[in-house]
Amino acid sequence: MQKQHLIVLDLDGTLLRNEKTISNRSKLALAKAREQGHLIMIATGRPYRASKMYYEELGLTTPIVNFNGAFVHHPLHKDFGTFHSPMDLRTAKTIIETCEAFRVQNIMVEIIDDFYLRYHDEVIINTFNMGQSPVDYGNLHLILDENPTSILVHPHDHHLHDLRQLLKESHAEVVDQRVWAAPWNMIEIVRSGLNKAVGIQKVANYYSIPKERIIAFGDEDNDLEMIEYAGLGVAMGNAIPELKNIANTTTKSNEEDGIAIFLEDIFNLK
Repeated sequence: MQKQHLIVLDLDGTLLRNEKTISNRSKLALAKAREQGHLIMIATGRPYRASKMYYEELGLTTPIVNFNGAFVHHPLHKDFGTFHSPMDLRTAKTIIETCEAFRVQNIMVEIIDDFYLRYHDEVIINTFNMGQSPVDYGNLHLILDENPTSILVHPHDHHLHDLRQLLKESHAEVVDQRVWAAPWNMIEIVRSGLNKAVGIQKVANYYSIPKERIIAFGDEDNDLEMIEYAGLGVAMGNAIPELKNIANTTTKSNEEDGIAIFLEDIFNLK
């Protein structure tokens, strides 16, 4: 019997193919790994409402890391606890003011599974929120009265660099920011010191799994800490160069069943 491992999956660009589905080969490999006694979990920048269907599709029974570590919880067992680390409301409002000065295309503020939009936008609602409607939209300064989990900013492409610089100079101590990959130039802002590794550590402690038995798969800059933290950090073939540089190894891309190929090999799942 293999010692129990914790297998951590990023969603977009990693487990999910480009059309946002999980391949049959990936599903089969993950099911076989679970039969061997290994634990499978998701660690994503997405909110729970936009990752729940994949959690259910894989039949998972583990905690999940959402918002890159700002929200860590167990959908099925309350005894795990809920770890929500939102940013300060005053900071959030200052950031929103900065973004308004740049006349950004839109701002989305998320508080766990509720979200608020600066401007009503069907594309954002359908792309990021599975068709779920915002609680409200309009002047976020007036609407918001709770500490937000995350702020997503959709700047004009030519403002992306300048806006990021300004946010960094003004708020680096209190918030961390990431940029999403094309085609969406989105800036994602969460409280500082949060990342997927922070959430995974809580889950590993809960199951008493040492770091050397954690295998993590990722492709983007929000996976850097997790790939570095895991005993075995695996970059996808389509991953950014920075991630490949720090990963222990690289597998095939998300379109080529990279996760399945790696797990079949390492756990002899043939």
